[in-house]
Amino acid sequence: MKFKTNIIIVILLSLFLISCGKKETGTEIRENKEKTEEHEEHESSESASLTQEQMNAVGIVLGQIEMKELTATIKANGILSVPENNKANATSLYGGVIKTLHVQVGDFVRKGQVIATIANPEFIQLQEDYLTTGSRITFAEQEYRRQRELFDNNAGAKKNLQNAEAELKTLRTRRASLQRQIQMMGISPGSVSNKNLRSGLAVTAPISGTISNVFLQIGSYVDVSTPVAEIVDNSSLHLDLQVFEKDLPSIRAGQKIHFTLTNNPVEEYDAEVYSIGSAFENQSKTIPVHCKVKGNKAGLIDGMNTTAIVSLNNTLMPAVPNTAITSADGKDYIFLVTHKKEDSHEHGKEEGGESHEQEKPHQEGNENAVDFERVEVVKGTSEMGYTAITPVKPIPQGAKIAVKGAFFINAKLSNTGGHEH
Repeated sequence: MKFKTNIIIVILLSLFLISCGKKETGTEIRENKEKTEEHEEHESSESASLTQEQMNAVGIVLGQIEMKELTATIKANGILSVPENNKANATSLYGGVIKTLHVQVGDFVRKGQVIATIANPEFIQLQEDYLTTGSRITFAEQEYRRQRELFDNNAGAKKNLQNAEAELKTLRTRRASLQRQIQMMGISPGSVSNKNLRSGLAVTAPISGTISNVFLQIGSYVDVSTPVAEIVDNSSLHLDLQVFEKDLPSIRAGQKIHFTLTNNPVEEYDAEVYSIGSAFENQSKTIPVHCKVKGNKAGLIDGMNTTAIVSLNNTLMPAVPNTAITSADGKDYIFLVTHKKEDSHEHGKEEGGESHEQEKPHQEGNENAVDFERVEVVKGTSEMGYTAITPVKPIPQGAKIAVKGAFFINAKLSNTGGHEH
């Protein structure tokens, strides 16, 4: 009897252990399934959800993809240059020591403005010769008149008259030469007198422009071969672009150019094509295209490197404001307004007949939430604050997108790891 009782206890205990094992196995399967579904959902999600209050706080604005008439463009590198006839060196025609220097790099000077003064004792000697020659001419004129009168009265020899005439002509030639030299020194011949001998001369600007370089300092010796300063007239600044052979057929005179400085891409300047080269430059397979710089030239200097956009024909293309595009991992994106959560909630109602009670509070708390899906696009030309785009996947016509604040939506997507908790 006792043996039978033990058998029954063993059988009941075995059944109980088997039942517990089945329950635990079912629980583990459900947990693993939920984890797998959650992981797959996290990996495939490219959406973020923001409430209306969040959108207002960061300035997110909704709109649509528009059809804009943007200009097709060609990108080219170039350099700013000034024609040689708009550059000049201020030099002295006579040697001497720099006595005063009135300019420095960056100063604007006008044609004829005094840049420096040069001192040399030889200048005094030149003025002395001029005054002496003038006195000798007065005496020579008197001697010529006397010899002429004697010759006319047959009281003097013709040879004496000829000598007096030759001496007078020589002195007059000498005075004309000295007078011209004094004028080239910047001294008025009429102002030269025994009481007004000048030991220095002025070096003046040959053109109007900006001082780009000063070669000497006070006390330095200067001669004809040594320039005092370099002057550049930036008003004639032009842009030399290097255009590749394949793009040359699209270039023509009169086209508008927008360019920026390589070291300052923020400020944009304008130019216009006026001449196209007819030969390759330096075996680089590029042709020089010359453009006149228009409008504002502040900050532009001869020799600066530039990046230019050559405007071609206008084309109607889908475009969005620049603020609608954000970049991540080397790709460009826009954010499309979707209703995935609402659709899945309604679908659950249809299948189950009614929604679960635990979902109601969540939906009520996010009634004003907007769902955004990140869509990759390829950027095209940009103009007037708009950029042409080509979506990687089709976007429904009239679909809403975030036209402003895409950066904040992308930050929200990154901070949540691509999903909402």
